[in-house]
Amino acid sequence: MKNEGKSSALLLKKLGLQETNPGAFCGEWFGSGPVLQSISPINGKVLARVREASAAEYETAVQGAQAAFEKWRAVPAPKRGDIIRQFGNALRAAKKDLGQLVTLETGKILAEGEGEVQEMIDICDFAVGLSRQLYGLTIASERPQHRMLEQWQPLGVVGIISAFNFPVAVWAWNSVLAVVCGDSTLWKPSEKTPLTAIATIKIAEKVCRTNKIDPAIFSLVVGNRKNVGERLANDRRIPLVSATGSTKMGRSVGQAVMRRMGKSLLELGGNNGIIVAPSADLNLASSAILFGAVGTAGQRCTSTRRVFVHESIQEELTKRLLAAYQQVQVGDPTDPKTLMGPLIDARAVETMQAALKTLQREGGTILHGGERLRGKQFPGDGYVTPCIAVAQAHFKIVQQETFAPILYLIPYRNLEEAIAAHNSVPQGLSSAIFTNELREAEQFLSSGGSDCGIANVNIGTSGAEIGGAFGGEKDTGGGRESGSDAWKNYMRRQTVTINYSKELPLAQGIKFGGSATA
Repeated sequence: MKNEGKSSALLLKKLGLQETNPGAFCGEWFGSGPVLQSISPINGKVLARVREASAAEYETAVQGAQAAFEKWRAVPAPKRGDIIRQFGNALRAAKKDLGQLVTLETGKILAEGEGEVQEMIDICDFAVGLSRQLYGLTIASERPQHRMLEQWQPLGVVGIISAFNFPVAVWAWNSVLAVVCGDSTLWKPSEKTPLTAIATIKIAEKVCRTNKIDPAIFSLVVGNRKNVGERLANDRRIPLVSATGSTKMGRSVGQAVMRRMGKSLLELGGNNGIIVAPSADLNLASSAILFGAVGTAGQRCTSTRRVFVHESIQEELTKRLLAAYQQVQVGDPTDPKTLMGPLIDARAVETMQAALKTLQREGGTILHGGERLRGKQFPGDGYVTPCIAVAQAHFKIVQQETFAPILYLIPYRNLEEAIAAHNSVPQGLSSAIFTNELREAEQFLSSGGSDCGIANVNIGTSGAEIGGAFGGEKDTGGGRESGSDAWKNYMRRQTVTINYSKELPLAQGIKFGGSATA
């Protein structure tokens, strides 16, 4: 344990972190608010401490971000892209160390910790290309000798609220696109994962200083809901707030932003389902379900939570999943053999246990797992065994998102029934079908099929690529981040009409009498 503490201290030092760190940045580091402890779910020990931003320091950060935006918006977009290119390269150099810190602070296994940093690198690469493709349109005008066009302008300060389960990747999805679009950013990270946020901003700061760019384009405020979260949501100087987290949090943020006529980009809960049809390749299906349900200990918004399996193959798929689950090694996520680390904290475990009790009261059956793990091998409070249960689609607990490794197996008789049950939940993020029948796949992808923002065929619900727009419908919030044309969220659309004639014809052929000619 002593050596482990030295190893963690060395890692923090390499990433520019100290025992106590200022939690606010807008060109300079500061923080005089309450002390926040970053506790590793791996062993329950304090990694380091952070001084949160006070209400006054939030104001300083916003002003700094606003001043940075006013300079940054004038920089040509390809030049902005070059800064992001350099940031991506800096992340490449820090991938192993930053990925390890993600593991220490979240409990993700090492492969997922480094994978999250790779997501940041990938979106940087995407944004570099995007910096030369912020296209507008030329539109035919109905008036002679007029030209009409559409262009995109930088929006302003973009507020980013991120969750603990992806403490840096989701910030990057938003921030690097916003920065390429000419915006500055103000980041409120989860209070459960402040160190990864500070380490990431330090990397960005170094890139900005090397290029003599105001580093306040990447501003940071670690703080609580009252001093930071509510102020950010209600701040008219922040035209867009992108918030990732629970549906409850999203409703609060969305309503606050809407009251001031701002824009919100919400990425909220997911209750993701997979339909396994009779023709499915069960090797593919069982592997995808295992990763989707067990990866990140079931703490992804895209985690697989419901599997609709045709009754003719229910027994075989169940047999395969039980065999796979029994081989899942739960434990220290820094051990390469571990497939599932701990939940984020004891409260998450209590929520999982309560969900399982509710499931049993409603008539569900636990087939495997769900136990809390204790002892020397499990020094933290978040270790559990992943759970498989048989349930019905209408159970209230099945309709909810429990942020834990619980997988519900739900039998079905025909595809129409399965799709209806799949779509019956309030959430609408990610979905999938496993089938080798073209008609079934196309029906699932049709307007009468999956109602989710993501619909996959013969791959699971989890592990989206950055090239596609990420997000969902209904209680998931309707937002879209990352690829495709999600960049438009971070800009303001402007329609322009240019008259190069000597006349002033009105649209719709309107004739308006009188003359202003002297």
